[in-house]
Amino acid sequence: MNKPNFKKDRFSEFLNSSAETGLKKVEGADIDLPGGNRNYPLIFRCTDTGLNFGDWVRTNKTVIDEHLEKTGAVLFRDFNIEGIEGFRSVTGYLSDSIIGYSNRSSPRTEISDKIYTSTDHPKDQHINMHNELSYAAEWPAKIMFFCDQPSETGGETPIADNREVIKYISAETQKKFLEKGILYKRNLGNGIGLHWNEVFQTTDKNTVEENCIRNNISFEWKENEILSITWKKPAFQVHPSTKEKIWFNHAYFFNEQTLDDFVLNTLKKDEIPFNTFYGDGSPIEKEVITEIGTAYSNAVRTFKWKKNDLLLLDNIVMTHGRYAYSGKRVIAVAMAGLMSS
Repeated sequence: MNKPNFKKDRFSEFLNSSAETGLKKVEGADIDLPGGNRNYPLIFRCTDTGLNFGDWVRTNKTVIDEHLEKTGAVLFRDFNIEGIEGFRSVTGYLSDSIIGYSNRSSPRTEISDKIYTSTDHPKDQHINMHNELSYAAEWPAKIMFFCDQPSETGGETPIADNREVIKYISAETQKKFLEKGILYKRNLGNGIGLHWNEVFQTTDKNTVEENCIRNNISFEWKENEILSITWKKPAFQVHPSTKEKIWFNHAYFFNEQTLDDFVLNTLKKDEIPFNTFYGDGSPIEKEVITEIGTAYSNAVRTFKWKKNDLLLLDNIVMTHGRYAYSGKRVIAVAMAGLMSS
């Protein structure tokens, strides 16, 4: 991935200025940056081996939240978090409203109450950058990743700040998405991608239809219980705290042009599991999809997972993905704070 050559590290500047407010010094942990041009995630690195992570988070919650609002991404490293159950027990300290995974687009396994595998996609597949559930009527305000076991090679979770991403998207393209919005389309149940049973977490068609009606989703039942759904959403959302207008959508991730050429050439149009259009139904140009993909690449930052790492993201500000990997990799995920337009 290409990385922009920043002349000035704005988060280093933030840390230096925050010394006056007491945010730089946190008892039991150092605060630092990944180094080089990678100015997020912000890292809290434990310096006290006897520290109880839950108690520490509770004591420093205000500081953590302020850093998260500034950077969009906070990594907790070298803290004592005892496996998946330990992760589950501390999620409540980081957010008071852990939510389940509904309106799914990625195969996941629930390994504990509202704790899931980050994805069950094959290890040789790269997962494109996205905000969790940005295509849905409701989405999590925060998302948390926990590394129970890092992979042998690869397997990074790249992240990109949408405030940086949008700088690489032309004013013309931004204007078009702002005015038209995005039309999403999914075909569920044809053996490609997720079945509607898994997406909506029910086998009851009436429940599915009620969900669609409630969320302004047009639906059509086709032969062999295939469900086609279509809905429109804005391409931007206003951040509830900072009031910034944030690029927040699945226009790139869901677009057919990001599929493997072999898959795309093999499938019929009505078999493509998901696709995106401008809000008026017109196709998004290939050069625009390329432009968005390049914007993510320019803004992306990576770090090597270390066992017991916990990554906290502001899900509106920060996109994430996954690189292919080798060996066993166990990354758990939890989501918190249900939001809607």
